[in-house]
Amino acid sequence: MAPYSLLVTRLQKERQGGRRSCSWHQATPCSSLHRLNRPLTLSEKIVYGHLDDPAGQEIERGKTYLRLRPDRVAMQGATAQMAMLQFISSGLPKVAVPSTIHCDHLIEAQLGGEKDLRRAKDINQEVYNFLATAGAKYGVGFWRPGSGIIHQIILENYAYPGVLLIGTDSHTPNGGGLGGICIGVGGADAVDVMAGIPWELKCPKVRVGMAAGWWLQLGTAGTWDPGLLCSTGMATICNMGAEIGATTSVFPYNHRMKKYLSKTGRADIANLADEFKDHLVPDPGCHYDQLIEINLSELKPHINGPFTPDLAHPVAEVGKVAEKEGWPVDIRVGLIGSCTNSSYEDMGRSAAVAKQALAHGLKCKSQFTITPGSEQIRATIERDGYAQVLRDVGGIVLANACGPCIGQWDRKDIKKGEKNTIVTSYNRNFTGRNDANPETHAFVTSPEIVTALAIAGTLKFNPETDYLTGKDGKKFKLEAPDADELPKAEFDPGQDTYQHPPKDSSGQHVDVSPTSQRLQLLEPFDKWDGKDLEDLQILIKVKGKCTTDHISAAGPWLKFRGHLDNISNNLLIGAINIENGKANSVRNAVTQEFGPVPDTARYYKKHGIRWVVIGDENYGEGSSREHAALEPRHLGGRAIITKSFARIHETNLKKQGLLPLTFADPADYNKIHPVDKLTIQGLKDFTPGKPLKCIIKHPNGTQETILLNHTFNETQIEWFRAGSALNRMKELQK
Repeated sequence: MAPYSLLVTRLQKERQGGRRSCSWHQATPCSSLHRLNRPLTLSEKIVYGHLDDPAGQEIERGKTYLRLRPDRVAMQGATAQMAMLQFISSGLPKVAVPSTIHCDHLIEAQLGGEKDLRRAKDINQEVYNFLATAGAKYGVGFWRPGSGIIHQIILENYAYPGVLLIGTDSHTPNGGGLGGICIGVGGADAVDVMAGIPWELKCPKVRVGMAAGWWLQLGTAGTWDPGLLCSTGMATICNMGAEIGATTSVFPYNHRMKKYLSKTGRADIANLADEFKDHLVPDPGCHYDQLIEINLSELKPHINGPFTPDLAHPVAEVGKVAEKEGWPVDIRVGLIGSCTNSSYEDMGRSAAVAKQALAHGLKCKSQFTITPGSEQIRATIERDGYAQVLRDVGGIVLANACGPCIGQWDRKDIKKGEKNTIVTSYNRNFTGRNDANPETHAFVTSPEIVTALAIAGTLKFNPETDYLTGKDGKKFKLEAPDADELPKAEFDPGQDTYQHPPKDSSGQHVDVSPTSQRLQLLEPFDKWDGKDLEDLQILIKVKGKCTTDHISAAGPWLKFRGHLDNISNNLLIGAINIENGKANSVRNAVTQEFGPVPDTARYYKKHGIRWVVIGDENYGEGSSREHAALEPRHLGGRAIITKSFARIHETNLKKQGLLPLTFADPADYNKIHPVDKLTIQGLKDFTPGKPLKCIIKHPNGTQETILLNHTFNETQIEWFRAGSALNRMKELQK
């Protein structure tokens, strides 16, 4: 059998520039695949095929840290600001791997695509100019506003079987729909890769879901519509794997991937993948840590929510559940699109539902919006008539951007605090995520279900069994929609929105005004002083779920993603304080007055009081945004102590010199009260695998001692001692 290293070498045909520019990369022969001497899963083939030291790397699932050499970096428009600011601080002249910036996060949905895009270009001109000039200066490709959502652009241009790609967005696993390992990371991780430094990842455990001949690796998605087995459908499943904590997900190479690659101008890559197709699948007899069997014939359409994407209900039952729970059953808005469900087929299936309603004289009872995933999708659905059908049924086609999915939505139909229900085909529905209203009950489902429910206007409608009444008074039932996987003609690329970095950027300048309210050059964080952390004040003890949306809200705050001090004014404003059950209200330990979390943190910083946050389970789940780590560090935080962490957030905290620690005994969470002070001991002997000691000092003078675990390795401990990973990078350059 041909060595997998040959496959890696042949398939590393990378896109350095625009949509069609290619060059060859030479891969390191992966001797680790031989020394393991066992059958490999597909994910292992790809990940281990990108090891920095294949011969010497220790490999143990769930334990060892792998040092990897990814092929590419992609950054979305919000996180790219801080990533590029950090790269500028590194002092390096050019990025070491192909990298791109995608302007997708700063376009607010208001009136419709063209008007919203013009407005976004105007109000975000300073940020877009920074990203464009920084890209040109440092060799990073730049996808202009209106290009589309990062993950759809990656799927159309950069993902391919066998690639290892990292992106500064938690839904980067979307690229697994084309057989690549695509992983969401924080900006500091992206800086490492762009700087040519091996990227660290804890060796993932491997789960497999088997159903009707398809497999999901490194994580499995929940219950969604079973017909999504085209490349974009597989991408949807990989995208949603992030919502259950998967590092990433991947499908084996198949004829649907070949078809999609060919249709998107990459027939050469498809032919190479075909040549090695026997290697782009798991080896027979390979071992998985968990096997999940899914009977597709038993699956029914589901809808998930509200307030969390892992609360699933059959569509047939959600109306009854909503009435029982007191959730509003009338749907105010249906929204389709986003990086999860905005492909040509998704739009086609929704249009097929809309056509049936129009044939009976009906339009949507709910408001209805459509977000194309890319300029290519927008142009093609306009040409092929889908967009007009969706308008005719009452829809508004928004800009090719994230829009309401990440809170960029200027919603006029309700007031803040008004209880209401929306249904989307997005990936997340955390409290206040879409419109900053904590009383919006958001549900997620497939685009065709969203369209059907928007037409009916109620959660009580089951499109599989219930009837609608046409304009003529006759009842009819919607038929299951069908649509072409890909357009019969070639994709219409639309407007050219890509800026290739110039070969000579010596004359390129990147300006950041010292008075800017949108951008701010970074100052290095202080180094560890060599002492234990004594008498840390508790800023907040968080009750229950605390996502990155709770820690660093999106929506209107996105405009400050390039200005650390300004965006720090949203620190933990969504987290619930266990002391009073309120959000953004914590006790100042000095004044004894309750006030906003950021104001209290700033008070402590001004008075030299170091502080800690106490959290619950899976702290920091959700987005990859590293601002949720930068902000507490900037405002004087030293440690975050929780029952458990989400993977990306834990790494982001380490990168910024903070201590993410977990209770050795989760019950110790209950021993700590918001008025206590904490001392963390053992930092002078800080070593991998050795717990730290925490002394809880109660106001009555009593003390308790508990143990805190950590997952730091030697390299990460060096980050802590240096004050941050970026500080350590600079030390190594001297």
